[in-house]
Formats: sequence, structure tokens, C-alpha cells
Amino acid sequence: MLVKTRGIVLNNIKYRETSIITKIYTEALGVQSYVVNGVRKKGNGSRIALFQPFTLLEMVVYVSHRGGLSRISEFKTDYSFVSIPFDIRKSSIVLFLSEVVARTVKEEEENLPLFHFLYNAITTFDEMDRGFENFHLVFLLQLSFHLGFGPSSGAEVVEQVAFSPNAQAATSAPTVLDMQAHEAYFNQLLQKPDYATIPNGKVRRELLDILIRYYQLHVDKLGEIKSLAILSEVLAE
Repeated sequence: MLVKTRGIVLNNIKYRETSIITKIYTEALGVQSYVVNGVRKKGNGSRIALFQPFTLLEMVVYVSHRGGLSRISEFKTDYSFVSIPFDIRKSSIVLFLSEVVARTVKEEEENLPLFHFLYNAITTFDEMDRGFENFHLVFLLQLSFHLGFGPSSGAEVVEQVAFSPNAQAATSAPTVLDMQAHEAYFNQLLQKPDYATIPNGKVRRELLDILIRYYQLHVDKLGEIKSLAILSEVLAE
């Protein structure tokens, strides 16, 4: 059976000489993995750029009731980026956020509110020409509501992380008082994200560290986010 759907590329891995296996969050079918042949050909025949993280596609896909890997019958760009591939800061943020989504969103079923949140967030981010320093923080907070553990306040985030067993055992972790100093920033990001005032990159990194720990408390086997190191380096200032 063939199904027409939009999709958000989460990642891809090499498969054989010129093909890939790609994970895509689809509008109609939730998370799906597809084999795509021939997209890594050298020269003008290559279409690998269409399968970079958070690329937005329009597709016709095969659906198999037996599960497992499927294939894409047709695909093309649904939205053409104007800035993300050309801005190292934005592409690093997208790489990081797409890894988080790939690790947290698992359902193989339709979830239109989540799809529309992701789609609109990506297009909005692409169109922003300034003031996107806090985008990844706001994104993670808003995504947490779609995943079922959105916090009601900054205090809820900080208290859960600060008083978790892992935090108590980690000698190098920030103190409870250090974390509590960030509650007001989280409240800004939750309540008035467009007007949140985060003083510098150091505080943003600390907020992100707390947020990742918050996710680890709620998402089973989240594991290490490998692209975090790249993001931290790019957004060091």
C-alpha cells in the first residue's frame, strides 16, 4: 500500500555503496525507517542533501503490515531552507535537536500536534535572522509537553534534577543552590520565551545541562547526546 505524507528527517546512516537507511518522523505514520537507494551517488545524481537532519519532505511511501524497513516511492522537498544549511550555529542546533527528537520520539503512529509543532518550529527557526540564541532551550521545554512531562515552573525542573539520586551521587555536579539560581531563567523561557533574557553563553550551557538531565529522568535510556559537544563548542560565546 502507498501512503502520501510529509516527513521530517531525523538522521541517516550509510547502507551499502550508494544507499542510506533514514529515520523520518512522518505526519501520517509516526516514526519510520526507510531504505533509500542511490542517493549517495557521486556528482549531480546525489540527493543526500535531502536527508540531512530536520529536512522537510513530501513523500509517497510503501507501508508494510509486516513491519521493519520500508521504502520511499517518491520524495521531494516540502520546504526549502534559506539559512539553516549556511549558518554553522543554526546547523549545529538542528543537529543537536534532531538527535534529541530521534531518541525521545518512538511512536509508529500519527500524532498531528507533535508533527505540527516540529514542522512549525523548524520553519520558524529557519526564517529567524537574529535572536535565536535561546531557541534550543525553548524547543526542549516545549517538546517536553508533547512527550508528557512538561514542567509547570522552573522550580519543578530544578528540583527534580537537583534532588535526583544521580545528582546526589555526582561529586562534580552543580550544587542545589547553583541550580536554584537558574529557576528564574527557566520561568522566562516557559512563560515569555520571546522576551527571555539569558545573560551569556555560560548560563545557556548550564541551563541546557540541567534540561538534558531533566530529560534523562523522564526518557528511558536516553543515553549520551553525541552532538552536544559540537553545539557547546559552536555556541561557546
